Amino acid sequence: MKPSRSEFIPVRGLQYHVRHWGSEGAPKLFMTHGWMDVSASFQFVVDCLQDDWHVIAPDWRGFGMTENSGADCYWFPDYLGDLDAILQHYSPEGPVNLLGHSMGGNVSCVYAGVRPERVAKLVNLEGFGMGATRPEQAPQRYAKWLDELRTPSGMRPYASREDVIKRLQKNNPRLTNARADFLSRYWAAENAQGEWVILGDPAHKLTNPVLYRIEEILACWERIVAPVLWVEADDTTVWRLMGAKDAARAEIDRRIKYLRDVTTAIITDASHMLHHDQPEALAVLIEQFLRQKQG
Repeated sequence: MKPSRSEFIPVRGLQYHVRHWGSEGAPKLFMTHGWMDVSASFQFVVDCLQDDWHVIAPDWRGFGMTENSGADCYWFPDYLGDLDAILQHYSPEGPVNLLGHSMGGNVSCVYAGVRPERVAKLVNLEGFGMGATRPEQAPQRYAKWLDELRTPSGMRPYASREDVIKRLQKNNPRLTNARADFLSRYWAAENAQGEWVILGDPAHKLTNPVLYRIEEILACWERIVAPVLWVEADDTTVWRLMGAKDAARAEIDRRIKYLRDVTTAIITDASHMLHHDQPEALAVLIEQFLRQKQG
């Protein structure tokens, strides 16, 4: 297993935890994790990379060892602001190689359209985005958010780390015992009462009162100039975010068409956490893509 090292840097008023693998002088590859995940989640795919990379992976605000925002809810644009600051810190000049999984893929895709000059190549792992919304949903969504603010949610504690391992494997039955054991040490921590608590701010669970306006997202995707590697799992569970499977497939294909230079791939025998399930196959795809010369 390749060793990683931790660094804490100030990002927009928060102490951000950033995980590094590889030597400082190697080509940089930034990795951004998904919702309710942590940077250590990329360990298995990093282990399978054959080339010399300096992998830089932050814990998003309110996850892992990065500070909570201190607010009672989180806003999607803050991830863009954080990513911009992190890239400016580690690579102030020139475009970067950027990879994102799930929510991190959505953030990275939007960022690559907002700051097209800052991204050389983009790898999107199941960053489909959310289901489309309609304006008439707004009143009910705002009301639900206001109700949730009155009774903030908490994170369920687990009696032992073994229970955390069971939870991880319940979420993903393909997760091996060894990988679940590793992830449990970073995904949760023991509190003063001897319980294990997931390292995620409970405020992340609140309903987002702002509707997901897909056409605005696609307007950003349309401005991406970097080549994009779009990777899906053959047994993904993300379909449920967009309704029935056939309709979801059609919608995802519609979104992909907004990417002007895209290569698509499907990882077999993998779920949404494809970087846990098939890190070897995924690493091959990533490096083949990054090795290709542009133009």
